Amino acid sequence: MNLRALSVFVGIIEEETLTRAAARMNLSQSAASRLLSLLEVDLAAELFARDGRRMVPTAAAEALYPEALRILAQVDALPDVAATERAGAPLRVICHPRLAGGLVVPAFATLARRQPDLRVRFETAPRRELARRVLAGRYDLAVAALPLSLGAVEAVTLGTVRLGILLARDHPLADRPSLDLSDLSDVPYIALDETTAVRRLLDATLPGQRGPLQPRHEVSTGTNAYRLVAAGLGFTFADPVALDPELRDRVRLIPWRRSQSIAFGYFRFDGARMASVDAMVRAMEDVVRPLLQAP
Repeated sequence: MNLRALSVFVGIIEEETLTRAAARMNLSQSAASRLLSLLEVDLAAELFARDGRRMVPTAAAEALYPEALRILAQVDALPDVAATERAGAPLRVICHPRLAGGLVVPAFATLARRQPDLRVRFETAPRRELARRVLAGRYDLAVAALPLSLGAVEAVTLGTVRLGILLARDHPLADRPSLDLSDLSDVPYIALDETTAVRRLLDATLPGQRGPLQPRHEVSTGTNAYRLVAAGLGFTFADPVALDPELRDRVRLIPWRRSQSIAFGYFRFDGARMASVDAMVRAMEDVVRPLLQAP
C-alpha cells in the first residue's frame, strides 16, 4: 500500500476537501487525486462521494480511517522507538494546546515539587494531529477536550466548564455581571481557527450567527487569543481551566448568558510508567478542583 496515498486519504477525511488535503501535503490537486485513485484501486472500494466541493466519506472510508491513522502514526514514530524504550525514559504527555497553560503546565509544576527526580516529555498537538500521534503508542497520558475518539481507549472526564466571554480587565464592559452577544456588537471578535474544539462547538451551536461572531482576528491557540484580549484588541470565548494563570490579573472572564459547556479529560495508556501517570492525574485533579469551584 502506498503511504503517500494513505496520507492523502487521511488528509481528505480531516480537511473535507481534496484541495485543502493537497495543500496540506504540498501536492498539486491532480497529484493528490491520482494517489487517491491508486488507493481506491488497491482496496477495490470507493472511499468518497462528492457533495459540491466537499468529499463525503463512504462506509469503507469510515472503517479505514482509524487503521490508516494507526499505520501512519507508527511510521512517524519509528525514529523515536529506541529512545522511548530506554530505561529511565521520561513520563510522556501530550495535550491540546488550549489545556496546556491553564491545566497541564500547572500540574507539572505541582508534580515536580512532589517528585523532583521525575523527568517529563511534554508536547502539544491540535485536535486533528493528537489522535494520530497517540495511536503510535508514544505517550503515557493524553489530555484533551472531549468528546474525542481514540479507538478502544476510554476517556476519563476531569470536569465540565461553561464558556464565558473574556475581556481586558479595563474594558468598559468588564464590570458587567453577565454578557450576551448582543452586548458585544461593537467589540472585535478574536476567534480560534476552525480546527479547534471551541470553534467547532460554537459554529455548530450558533449556525448562521452574524454580528459579533464574525471574526476580526483568527488565531490557532487559546493562549494567543487570550493575550490579544489582554492587549485590548477585542473579546474571545474562554473558560477557567483553559485560561493561563499569568493572564488572570489582566483579563476578566464574564458569564455568558447562553449556557454552553465544554468537557475535558484524559486518556491513559498501559505501560511501565503507571505510577507516574497516577501522580500526574492527581496533580491535574488538584489544579482543576478550585477552578471548578470558582463562581
